[in-house]
Amino acid sequence: MFESQQPLLLDLRKFVAPEYIFGTDARLLAAKYCKKLGAMKVFVATDKGIRKAGWVDELEEQLRFEGVDYVIFDAISPNPRDFEVMNGTALYHENNCNLILALGGGSVMDCAKGIGIVVANNKPIDQFEGIDRIGKPMPPLICIPTTAGTSADVSQFAIINNISQKYKMAIISKALVPDLALIDPKILLTMDNYLTACTGMDALCHAFEAYVSNASSSFTDLFALEAIRLINQELVESIKFPNDIQARGKTMLGSLYAGLAFSNASLGCVHSLAHSLGGYLDLPHGECNAILLPHVVDYNFSASPEKYRTIAEVLGLEVKGKREEDVKKTLIDYLIRLKSDISINNTLKDKGVTTDVTKVLAAKAINDPCNATNPRMPVLGDLVTIYNEAL
Repeated sequence: MFESQQPLLLDLRKFVAPEYIFGTDARLLAAKYCKKLGAMKVFVATDKGIRKAGWVDELEEQLRFEGVDYVIFDAISPNPRDFEVMNGTALYHENNCNLILALGGGSVMDCAKGIGIVVANNKPIDQFEGIDRIGKPMPPLICIPTTAGTSADVSQFAIINNISQKYKMAIISKALVPDLALIDPKILLTMDNYLTACTGMDALCHAFEAYVSNASSSFTDLFALEAIRLINQELVESIKFPNDIQARGKTMLGSLYAGLAFSNASLGCVHSLAHSLGGYLDLPHGECNAILLPHVVDYNFSASPEKYRTIAEVLGLEVKGKREEDVKKTLIDYLIRLKSDISINNTLKDKGVTTDVTKVLAAKAINDPCNATNPRMPVLGDLVTIYNEAL
């Protein structure tokens, strides 16, 4: 793993992670762990796409074999809605469940976390937006991720779409760290190329933002840099050769490392801008991140030039001895090429964003808690400018 070139940080830092099991067929341990955690009736959160791929049928077979009762909630959208959290909570109570098992991507896992919060605290989900606002712990939560991107299975974050206000709420708390993550690369074999690209870029953004975060540490730097190396090495390969389990496994490992990094170092303006953008226009989160990342690197570079130089080196770019401006250009040009290589070629204008809309988006993004750990503290006008540059 790459070591940070920054001085060792001796300030107090904490590092929070769940129990996790990584490797082929880790998913097959789910029912046994439900029993170990005392499940009387399991609330299975998933979506219709995962059901269609056959993974829910397999899970049901496991649960029946172990004699574990369950109910399935699959009414979860990409960018999970606040009302879906409340609907899931009602189903949980109706069935007297006592454990949540999330089988899906970030949307499913975030919705499952939201359901756990409301079940335990008996308040609408919008009452928990922000940092450390969860009073009572959730029921036990097991996550089985089906994408290599969001890392909700190991993080302290849940992102829920506030439909009436048209933005994504960031809920951040140690209470959201799952009890167990079963991380199985085999599940990735049913992902299509565009989902692979979007979730892979989400993971890469996690690692970028965690590494330059003003809350980073020696621990998070190690995970962030290794995540960048693995994702950069294997993302394109996993799209070209979708049945290559080794490439899939390495992207999933990179996503895990990125999740451990950002869960503890937090994120930055890529995510604050993407939360507002995705919530307002209901766009794929990873695609939003990919579009915004080069522009946020441009904005942030002067606040953390040595760390961005290290990122460029980990990506294999020739930056030794170059001036800061040349390093920045080399890094940004590379990110633009990478997006093109994985067929993410849209601009914000292509997604229907106009200069009038960017002002609305920025007004929502400026309140996102991810801004607090960005290396450069933004003001409203900065966010408008970044959006406009991404048009």
